Amino acid sequence: MITFEKAFETALNSARQLDTERVDFRGALGRVLAEEIRSDMDIPPFNKSAMDGYACRRVDLGNELTVIETIAAGNVPQKAVDLNQCSKIMTGAMVPESADCVIMKEYVEEKAKDIIQFTGDRTADNICRKAEDIMTDDIVLNKGVLIAPQHIAVLASVGNTQPLVAKRPEVAVIATGSELLEPQSKPGVSQIRDTNSYQLSAQIEHMGAVATNYGIAGDTVGEIDSVFKEAIRQSDVVIVSGGVSVGDYDYVPGIFKQNNINLLFEKIAIKPGKPTVFGTSENKYCFGLPGNPVSTFVLFELLVRPFLYKLMGHDYEPLPIQMPLEETLASRKAKRKRWLPVAITEKGTVKPIEYHGSAHINSLSAADGLVSMDIGVAEIKKGTSVKIRLI
Repeated sequence: MITFEKAFETALNSARQLDTERVDFRGALGRVLAEEIRSDMDIPPFNKSAMDGYACRRVDLGNELTVIETIAAGNVPQKAVDLNQCSKIMTGAMVPESADCVIMKEYVEEKAKDIIQFTGDRTADNICRKAEDIMTDDIVLNKGVLIAPQHIAVLASVGNTQPLVAKRPEVAVIATGSELLEPQSKPGVSQIRDTNSYQLSAQIEHMGAVATNYGIAGDTVGEIDSVFKEAIRQSDVVIVSGGVSVGDYDYVPGIFKQNNINLLFEKIAIKPGKPTVFGTSENKYCFGLPGNPVSTFVLFELLVRPFLYKLMGHDYEPLPIQMPLEETLASRKAKRKRWLPVAITEKGTVKPIEYHGSAHINSLSAADGLVSMDIGVAEIKKGTSVKIRLI
């Protein structure tokens, strides 16, 4: 059994980046950039007005000014501003030659037709200077960026409509267990509905990878092996839930080995999720996750999600959040790193929620995140600032 930190390092160090492809930038949301993006122009490309007002020379602010033209956004000024002159200008329009400030229209008095007077004491320049945001050939997005809506705008601003991105991992999901039924079926005595396949598929799709649900394999070597062979042939990553512990019907680790998967670890000192298996074969990767749904969910978030992002060339770092505990956390056993579901309160604290163990999937529906208790730590006192891993 290895620590979670060692398991994390082992898995991510084995990840080899997938091939790349060019995509239309409008469909690039959630993809990972496989190249640096540079600007093809200065931004702003000219000195532009930051507001509606009048462009003039600062030295003339105390004088009456003659309006010589009106400049709308998208138009080129036809006249340079000279002594005691100004141009009426709209937000985003090009500032005319010689003008070094734009006075807000709210601080202007109209003395006569095309004659104005500044009524303020002083003014900022109110000019967005050419190239003050970006210069031609500047890097605007780095390789490895996970593309978010704001990055779509950046791509558009520099005219990059076909960014190079990593291909999305093809991930196969298999649930094992002769007791499992599809959700539309009514369980009989000793049966339960399959939740892991649908939960894992949703987690995979939510992070931008491609999920294929291979359904339920009963607890026989032949059935699991048959489904696994098909899944590994068509996918980059296979995730099998259930059948990974030490019971009489826990065949998954052996089936991995029979199919030339080199197992890099078979147990992690973590709760929930101890019997987690990971192995590789060339450019194929396999995870065996515990059958209890909270274990499956947590191990995906902690280990599989960062691994899949690594395949795409992205170093995943969850948003760091710290809050004080509203209640003391206590654990009877401290031999494994423990993760507990918590909720964020209106008071700006975090409190544990009712949690009956790794089969209690409903507990996660009320959780905002997870809080960990390290190996050897049996108690975290009320009021202690703790890190929250949002889910």
